[in-house]
Amino acid sequence: MAATSSLTWQQLKDLKLSELDDAGDAWAALSRRADSARDKVDAEMSGALTKTQESESAKSAVRRLRRLSRNYHYIQTECGLIRTSVHGLASELAAPQRRLRDALDDATRRCYTVNEDGSIDYPAGGENKVNDELIPGGTVVGNNGMLTPGNNGLYAPDDNGRYVPGTGPGGPVLSSPNPHRAQAQDIADRIAHAMREAQDIDARYSQALHKLKAEPGLSVGASTWADAAKDAEAMREAAYDYVGKDIPRDKSPAERKEWWDALTKEQREEYLAVYPDVIGNLDGIPATVRDEANRENLQLIIGKLEGQDDDKSRTMLDGLKSIDRQLKNQDPNSPPMLLLGIGDDSNGRAIVSYGNPDSAKNVSAYVPGLGTALDSSFAKNDLKRAKDTAIGSQQFDSSSASIVWLGYDAPQMPASEYLDNLDVMSKDDAKAGAAAYNDFMAGISATNKHDDPHVTAIGHSYGSLTVGQAAQHDGGIPGADDIVLVGSPGTGADRAEDLNVGKDHVFVGASDNDPVTMLPNHREAGGLVGGSALGGVAGGVLGQRSGSFLGGLIGSAAGAIGGGNLGYRLGDAFSDPDEIWFGTDPASKDFGARRFLVDDGARPIIDGQGATPAHSNYFNPEKDLTSANNIAKIVAGESDRIKVERWR
Repeated sequence: MAATSSLTWQQLKDLKLSELDDAGDAWAALSRRADSARDKVDAEMSGALTKTQESESAKSAVRRLRRLSRNYHYIQTECGLIRTSVHGLASELAAPQRRLRDALDDATRRCYTVNEDGSIDYPAGGENKVNDELIPGGTVVGNNGMLTPGNNGLYAPDDNGRYVPGTGPGGPVLSSPNPHRAQAQDIADRIAHAMREAQDIDARYSQALHKLKAEPGLSVGASTWADAAKDAEAMREAAYDYVGKDIPRDKSPAERKEWWDALTKEQREEYLAVYPDVIGNLDGIPATVRDEANRENLQLIIGKLEGQDDDKSRTMLDGLKSIDRQLKNQDPNSPPMLLLGIGDDSNGRAIVSYGNPDSAKNVSAYVPGLGTALDSSFAKNDLKRAKDTAIGSQQFDSSSASIVWLGYDAPQMPASEYLDNLDVMSKDDAKAGAAAYNDFMAGISATNKHDDPHVTAIGHSYGSLTVGQAAQHDGGIPGADDIVLVGSPGTGADRAEDLNVGKDHVFVGASDNDPVTMLPNHREAGGLVGGSALGGVAGGVLGQRSGSFLGGLIGSAAGAIGGGNLGYRLGDAFSDPDEIWFGTDPASKDFGARRFLVDDGARPIIDGQGATPAHSNYFNPEKDLTSANNIAKIVAGESDRIKVERWR
């Protein structure tokens, strides 16, 4: 049931909105003090103890300090919501208060009496043509415009329940010829309209504020953050007209940056308090602001998922908690970690940067591939790839940042089943992700302080198809100078020049032992029956995609040893050896990209490391230093120094 308000017209008339604003400012100051205290606890107390002390008592002290930090964080969050509620109430009440006062001034000028219930007494006036006497005065009741029984200016005169404006209690059934009556009715209606609007506003904010109440002795844990998530949702609904509707959701990243830059400090604080989920994921908002908003939203999402008991929530929660731990325990010797996006939509969203992409001269954004979702594996492996790339590129140019972008839904299947699920591997998810990726990249250009930053788009596995689809949009990937494709099953393009950066700026890493880069084309896939695709592809890898009949026989025999389809590679003798699942093989001469040297890695199945061991090594300096260094050089704008490899 919607909340009701007892606000009277006398209270609205006398309300000092400046005092409400002052109260909101006081809550804002309290929120800022809590934030400052949290930073001090984290940096000067907890951080110092962690770095210098290893005793059990020190560890116990760190745990207590972290609990204190969470408490300050909660205070900051809730005080920020109260501040926006009070400011929003004052802001929204200003218009109906102004209209009420204007109506009351009109009543005073005409010597009408405004009664306690908002009805108006008007005097005698006009002339009765029958007896030449003044037409008696009367009382009118305002119609607030709502067809509800609570509207005193409505009256149901018959059994059909039809409401007739202006005929409520105290009002004449027939229209009076007294000229004051119409004027009084207009004023009464204006008062009723103003009060209806003000009471709706008052009830909306009252309901939201009521949700912010906390019990004495509150302990800030998972359930508290779950409640804070509900508080934030309630405040977003209450304050939508005050702040929410002005967020430029449908504007370009450049226009969003202009909007943010034009806001006052106080306005920015309110958006961060009430809409961290929106601001944190809005392309075109500065990176440090997004990081602040997303760290806030991260706690709210964790709190929400803690109260859910399904497999998807538990899986996502593992990933979110891992990201949270990494944010709170950053290595001071590594590039700073910024959270540029977070969300629990579909399979989850997460965008993490190592290094500040707004201040770095070189920025890369890597798109992960098949099977990627917001889980513990993503938080461990994909974040490490971006971190390794940032560390590597900073060895060649210290002004470098690297991002992992999970802003789309990659096809979901166990990573070990890449090659048993070729029917799932369509372009649909890549096409959907391409538009979102281009918006993100446009945001990188909009917020970067350099006039012409060096931007590299990186796609791994199915992510290379997403990057390839993004690059084939009109104008290509916004701001992109170079494109790197590793472990790619194809981009959907026939040639490197189709990717809109020039073929000499498209770089490909493809291990000869990576079966994902040798997926069969659709004609070949017709032979994948009666046996394991995995064995066939593993055999094909050993056949080195020679395209020859002999190579196909050798590959098929090896595939048979692995339990695969004997006929799989035979199809290669009759098919285009440069065509794989999503178009021309990026590592082929026909595609025309620059292929850089990578380590061959372990062979599928045969070397006992699983189906696709070489597929995951491209970014890893411990397992493939050559490939990792080549990627780092490209990101740092030193592509002329890479080690090249001949085409397939």
